[in-house]
Amino acid sequence: MADAMANGFPMVTPHLVVKGCEAAMEFYKEAFGAVERFRLMWPGPDGVDKVGHAELTFGDSVVMLADEFPEHGSVAPTGPGASVTIHLMVPDVDATYAQAVAAGATAVMPPENVFWGDRYGKLIDPFGHHWSVATHLEDLTPEQIKERMAAMFAASPDGCN
Repeated sequence: MADAMANGFPMVTPHLVVKGCEAAMEFYKEAFGAVERFRLMWPGPDGVDKVGHAELTFGDSVVMLADEFPEHGSVAPTGPGASVTIHLMVPDVDATYAQAVAAGATAVMPPENVFWGDRYGKLIDPFGHHWSVATHLEDLTPEQIKERMAAMFAASPDGCN
């Protein structure tokens, strides 16, 4: 019997649908240092090959990607909001954030030290996917995090400084 966790996949793996998957893969390589592990091209309905399945590694994690295939209900983000944010832990959030912006990401929230002990920022990639990037600064107990959050909201009712 085959191992259900074989092939180097963690238990949860994001699978992004992207309009322009090949360009997105190049962006993720440039912006975040992703490494291509696998790519499978499929014929599109218009006769042009599209990425049917690809895998990129981000450090010890895998992200699967595919081009849109709307005829099968597989579509990329279309609006300004997002129901999913991909969180990327990195050694230097400021450098990664600047690298991603230089590669074409939209800056949403520049890195700042946040109450839960990380330095954290938010971006939107050119393909509509939302990313948060962070570097862990300090280990805190859940109680310390709650205290810091309460202090932040007490200082500013909307939680912003």
